[in-house]
Amino acid sequence: MELLVVGSIALDTVVTPISSFDNALGGSTTYISLAASYFCNKVNIVGVVGDDFPEEHIKLLKEHKGNLDGLQIVKGGKTFRWGGKYHDDLNDRDTLFTELNVFEFFNPIIPESYKNNKYVMLGNIDPDLQMNVLNQLENKFVICDSMNLWMNIKLESLLNVIKKVDVLIINDSEAKQLSKNNNLIKAAEIIQNMGCKYLIIKKGEHGALLFGNEKVFSAPALPIKEVFDPTGAGDTFAGGFAGYLSQTDDISFENMKKAVIYGSTLASFNVEKASTKGIENLTKQQIEDRYNKFKELAGF
Repeated sequence: MELLVVGSIALDTVVTPISSFDNALGGSTTYISLAASYFCNKVNIVGVVGDDFPEEHIKLLKEHKGNLDGLQIVKGGKTFRWGGKYHDDLNDRDTLFTELNVFEFFNPIIPESYKNNKYVMLGNIDPDLQMNVLNQLENKFVICDSMNLWMNIKLESLLNVIKKVDVLIINDSEAKQLSKNNNLIKAAEIIQNMGCKYLIIKKGEHGALLFGNEKVFSAPALPIKEVFDPTGAGDTFAGGFAGYLSQTDDISFENMKKAVIYGSTLASFNVEKASTKGIENLTKQQIEDRYNKFKELAGF
């Protein structure tokens, strides 16, 4: 199966208590696509970059089964850039700068060759852009990531998107904000009543919760000795989840539980190195070995 991915492609500047780096590969589409590539036959990418986007990054995406027919390269334009600084508590970060550049005028156009994809992953972008994509597609299984920014400034647009997606992925603080309820179980019920069939609530170092079919699955988090760079961990999780569902073509709750663990597995590799380095050169055996460690944690 193939996966259609729409989101941002960026060059990141990141400062952590351990290290710092400039102009590194980033963006939701990037992390999602690289993670999904370990499961999918092909990852069909829709995004926009400037002509300053390094050729080495184009090559990396292609090597990871990326189909770039939907990638817009704007001549004379600059690629979206983001900078962030993490505190000693890596769950806490400050945004140093955001330069939208060509992303400010991004109009996602889905190539005809992509429209037969059954599975669609919408990265964390403006819900109006997400709706734009949905209006170009029919009868798809849609997984959608979002964040508190859109809840603050485009809530109505986000609610319209939620009505049309199958799986919504947000973190615990966002779930509480969206539902206006501090109990995650009650929050999940409220959010599912907004329209999405399934809900995943990420809890960072404490794992994730999957809700659907009146069932709840609590996925553990793998203890990591040293987190080098948490940037993109949520997108990597989403990519692993969506990629596994696409590969198996099975949307039962039991299979979604496996997809959540595979997503967590890829995210655990991501945080161990800077930028996308942690998920660029994995082997199937490495992924399966770590997946089994997650299974042991989840066992009783």
